[in-house]
Order: sequence, then C-alpha cells, then structure tokens
Amino acid sequence: MNEVMLLAVDTSTRYAGVALLNKDGQLVQLLHWRSQQNHSVELLPTIESVLHRQGATIQDVTCIAIAVGPGSFSALRVGLSVAKGLAWARGLPLVAVTTLEAEAFSHRMSGVPVCAVMDAGRGQLAWALFEERDGQLCQLGDEQIDTPEELLDKLPSPALLCGEGLERYNEALSKGAAHGVRLALPYLPGQRVAALAYMGIARLQAGLVQDTGAVQPLYLRRPTITEPKGQPAAAGRDANQLPQTNLP
Repeated sequence: MNEVMLLAVDTSTRYAGVALLNKDGQLVQLLHWRSQQNHSVELLPTIESVLHRQGATIQDVTCIAIAVGPGSFSALRVGLSVAKGLAWARGLPLVAVTTLEAEAFSHRMSGVPVCAVMDAGRGQLAWALFEERDGQLCQLGDEQIDTPEELLDKLPSPALLCGEGLERYNEALSKGAAHGVRLALPYLPGQRVAALAYMGIARLQAGLVQDTGAVQPLYLRRPTITEPKGQPAAAGRDANQLPQTNLP
C-alpha cells in the first residue's frame, strides 16, 4: 500500500468530491457524487470509504487540500469545517484552491484564455478568467458575477468556457460561438476534484501552505439566509490566499 500524501475535499456545489494522491503524487482514489444538499451527512463517510478502498486510514494522510469556493454557502462550510478540523487535530498542512481555479486547471493548455463558470443563482454566473503563462496558471482579474449575456460581452476572443455553469447555461453561452468562444462539453465533475488534488500538491511543494485558522470560504455575494443589517459581507478571499499555481 502506497502512503497517502494528500486528501482533497470539495463541497463547493451540488457536485461534491474526495480524492487521494499517494506519496509519488499519483491520483489513486477519486469519488464524486451529486449531493441533494446533504453534504453534512455525506462527506465524512465518503472520506472513510475512499481511504478504506486504498487500504489507508486518516493517519496516513499528510496534507489536506480544500476547495474554498465560490459555491453554496452551507455546502462550503461543511467542507471547510471538516478539512480544518482534520488539519488541526493532526497538525497537517492545509492548502486552499478556489473552485474556479480547479475548474480551469484541466483546460490550461488549450492555448486560449480559459473562463471557468459556475451557477450563482438568480440567472447569473460566477466566473473568472485564466491563462497559462510560463508554466503557471494565472488568474486575470477578480472573480465576478454576471448574466450569461454580460459575460459573453466581457470575454476575449478566442476563449474557452468551462465549468459546472455550462450545465444550466449551455444554450445561452453557446451564442458566443460566433465570436470565437468555445464550450468545454460535456461537463465532467470528477475533473474538478482531481485538479484540486494536483493543484494542492503543487502548492504544498512550493511552500504555499495556509494558516488553518485564517482559511475562509470565498463568497461573491451575501448568502440568501438572513444576516443582521450593518454586518460586513461574508468573508471573501485574502489577497495572499490565492497565489499562482506551479503546474506539476
């Protein structure tokens, strides 16, 4: 049995996933599923199942990678709570990757700017633009929320659209084809958690480990649940939280 080096956890959206890399940086286990808003009861048993399939236990894990969003308010909290709890309990390094970064990672060598999109509700998409530069995945500007039509107006040409948002907004986004915008279809949710694992190990090797207590979910708008008036918006990313990624 190869020692498990990294546990990747993603509960950003309705597609959740867990992956394991061994000590050689090889993907040895991956399990993803479509959750019906039950992340809180599904995640820990899934982690146990994946470890068991590898003949391992949590004692074999030496690092944790967590997807920090954007995504569902409650779902993100579940993943972060579990990842931070495991990291604290065993003194493990924790690395953070945005969900949009993980969506873009598999398409980084497409030769054109890559726009990762996620359903943000209210007829809008959360998105960010990326490109590969000198072996690094670089984010071009901040994450944004727009309607599909507004997004298409902002994209460079040519460009590649990828990510979970394609499932719901495929028809609206396909209108960009006339302007050199391609869609990475079909959407394969397992790619995101695999990318999270590979990005996590790259950041660990680069020494880009997070302060476990400081890692917060990335929200692009206030949650729909009630929040006291006068309170600041839910925590976004820290400027130092999302460094460039060295590609493995």
